[in-house]
Parts: sequence; C-alpha cells; structure tokens
Amino acid sequence: MALDELKEDDEVVKNDGITYLINKKLLEQVKPLTVDFIESAYGSGFSISSSLARGGACGSCTTC
Repeated sequence: MALDELKEDDEVVKNDGITYLINKKLLEQVKPLTVDFIESAYGSGFSISSSLARGGACGSCTTC
C-alpha cells in the first residue's frame, strides 16, 4: 500500500469518502479485496485481506 497518482492501468474504487487506486491486473488476482483501518493495543493501521489468504498465502502486505 502506498500513496500514488492515477495510472492508465489502475481501477478507481471509492468507499466511505476514501479513493483507492488498484492495479487492474493485481485486482483480478486478489479479489475480493478488503481494506480496513483498525486500532488495537499494538497500534493502528490498515488491514488488507484478499482471496490470496484463502489460497495458502498469508494475505499480508509484507513478504512471507
């Protein structure tokens, strides 16, 4: 996840006043995709989950 400018191959998704830009090819591979902002005792940040999590990958933004 990063701040970025709109590119030709991006899909634009708006939800709750927030605009997300997602590469169309990547979106096809991971959808359905869920982005949520969470707060916990460990801090706050974005939680991203996708169909990859059900396919054996961890579903995290970091390298497994």
